[in-house]
Amino acid sequence: MARQRDSRSPSERRRDIGLFRYGLIREAADPALSRAERGALVRSLAAAEHLAPDGRRLRVSRTTLDDWIRAWRSGGFDALVPRPRRVSPRTPASVLELAEQLKRERPQRTAAQVHAVMAAAGTEGLPTLRTLQRHFAAAGLNVRPGGRAPEKVYGRFEASRPNELWTGDGLHGPRIGSRTAVLVAFIDDHSRALVGYRWGSGENVAGLEAALRPALASRGVPEGILVDRGSAFVSSQLHRACAVLGIRLIHASPRAATTKGKIERFFRTVRDRFMVELDEPSDLAELNRLFAAWVETDYHDREHSETKARPLERLLAAGAPQLPGPELVREAFLWSEQRTVTKTATVSLHGNRYEVDAALVGRRCELVFDPFDLTRIEVRWQERPFGLAIAVEVGRHVHPKARSEPEPPVSPSGIDYLELLAERRDRELRGSGIDYREIDDEQENKEQEKSG
Repeated sequence: MARQRDSRSPSERRRDIGLFRYGLIREAADPALSRAERGALVRSLAAAEHLAPDGRRLRVSRTTLDDWIRAWRSGGFDALVPRPRRVSPRTPASVLELAEQLKRERPQRTAAQVHAVMAAAGTEGLPTLRTLQRHFAAAGLNVRPGGRAPEKVYGRFEASRPNELWTGDGLHGPRIGSRTAVLVAFIDDHSRALVGYRWGSGENVAGLEAALRPALASRGVPEGILVDRGSAFVSSQLHRACAVLGIRLIHASPRAATTKGKIERFFRTVRDRFMVELDEPSDLAELNRLFAAWVETDYHDREHSETKARPLERLLAAGAPQLPGPELVREAFLWSEQRTVTKTATVSLHGNRYEVDAALVGRRCELVFDPFDLTRIEVRWQERPFGLAIAVEVGRHVHPKARSEPEPPVSPSGIDYLELLAERRDRELRGSGIDYREIDDEQENKEQEKSG
């Protein structure tokens, strides 16, 4: 059986070794024992197997036991604790100080991220990743911020080829104004390439389409898409899009973390390597611009720890995928609703009224439309087209569930109107001083009129 990974610090391991040694020699080191008694006890200890702190069973020679007894008599327990190895550092102290400064500056940075930042900055004498990990451990900087525990480890599954399975989910990110930005992303299970992504103002149908539609147009159509049971992922719009494109839509079982392990691991990478470097973005457009640059120049271009290949290279290893036509993609992302045609050959849709073919009176038809343009409605019955509906009364032009991203805040002009008025008033007061003699003369005239 393979030994479990030792999570103790080096100092804790050395102390456990000291306790192990002390436990063996405690009785033999008793000053009350005679030389013969001590020799017999040491021989019996040397002949037996003992369970070491790391789980191994080992034997200890008589010479080693005698050395430990002499060490304990001269220096006590501390003399039994192994001394740490003293190795002259190969990495310049200034480089390690820079690494420690980067870690303390943003504690969320992992050793791998610190290494990437130093490499991007062109640091000379760049240490290995393992050197940084050891340095941070020795400095007590390898604790996860916020006390986060390491993620559970589950069994592994990997799709056998690109576009066999995509996994989608949402990640809550930084606040922009009064809202929390949400990343909707889709990852290819085989290559770990991020095929579709978009930061938006919520995990809604509009954000889902903004991430998935460009992915299908540029990366091809997957055989299956695995998502959770969030409102956007169980929407009729996603079901229709998958049905049109021939995609098998799979919903993960509730509380089954194993099914979405790769997208969850990717989100941890986003936190550790993107969000940790992110200052407050001005708007969603800026956030999406920065994220796209990070994905294409960092994540896709860096060897993945499990596949040992760059995600984008592995995605395209078998050649460019077959892309769907633009008309098919458009059809997939149209919305549809069922309506029964009235006796006057009209249908209503969210307060709007439309006239349809009179032959459809009394029949339940499908209305197909772009959610952002309710002036153009396609009418279908039993999957056969019946032309466009004629708008009779249109009070709503956008579907109530079609939420477009908020406009970025207007940049301030720098003009403070009230302050301008106040400054002008101050200038007027300074330019026309008060003549107190006129006030005294006026007061004197009023008193004379009263006495007269």
